[in-house]
Amino acid sequence: MSFDIIGNKGKAVAIVEISKGENEKEIAEEIMKKHKNVKSVLKKVSERKGELRLREYELIAGDENTEVVHKEYGYYLKLDPQKVYFSPREAKERQRIAEQVRPGEKVLVMFSGVAPIAIAIAKKQPEVERIYCIELNKDAHEYAKENVRRNKLSHKIFLIFGDVEQEAKKLNLKFDRIVMPLPFGAKSFLDIAFDCLKENGIIHFYSVGDEKDLFSNGLKEIEAAAKKLNKKIKILNMKKILPYSPRRWKVCIDFSVSS
Repeated sequence: MSFDIIGNKGKAVAIVEISKGENEKEIAEEIMKKHKNVKSVLKKVSERKGELRLREYELIAGDENTEVVHKEYGYYLKLDPQKVYFSPREAKERQRIAEQVRPGEKVLVMFSGVAPIAIAIAKKQPEVERIYCIELNKDAHEYAKENVRRNKLSHKIFLIFGDVEQEAKKLNLKFDRIVMPLPFGAKSFLDIAFDCLKENGIIHFYSVGDEKDLFSNGLKEIEAAAKKLNKKIKILNMKKILPYSPRRWKVCIDFSVSS
């Protein structure tokens, strides 16, 4: 049994992964007893699926209303984990990205969700020029709008509802940095990212790799896209992020692109 807690000291939701044979009611009661702020316990009943990366959950204890305000690193994120993709385990990774952003950069976050990466960047680097976010999930987009207002960042973060392929082209902008936090499927958008990137700009590309060979899949996808577009790449960093499924890990490959 493992679980995550999303929320704050006043109200939180626990999301639990229960193994076969474990008593889910006892587990839920124990979590709520130990963590007084947990008002609902959700059991994972499916993997993430569909273009919106959502899981199916079953409420096994507590309040049916699972909307919470999550706090991390001094900023606040309102969301409902049943309606949007969000991982509290990636807080440090969001900070890792934010720490790399330099003053004056223009940043694009694809598949931006409730805007945790954009908000982390804007809080960590207040001299960033602008952060553009594109998200296809309407619920996530609406939460993102509220989160940007809540954190007083409307002057830094520009939110776009729609498909990355269409909306990125409409922007007709060149970015210093592009974040692609979609572990499955991001490779289909690499050509768009390359096209939107300034010379020697940086891409943070997320992928899923086997435990024994974490980065080969992601590297092959990046190299194939670069070859197709006649671009040169330079690998800057490769980072193991967190477990995705048994013996598979979510990873990030940071690289720069030049002609």
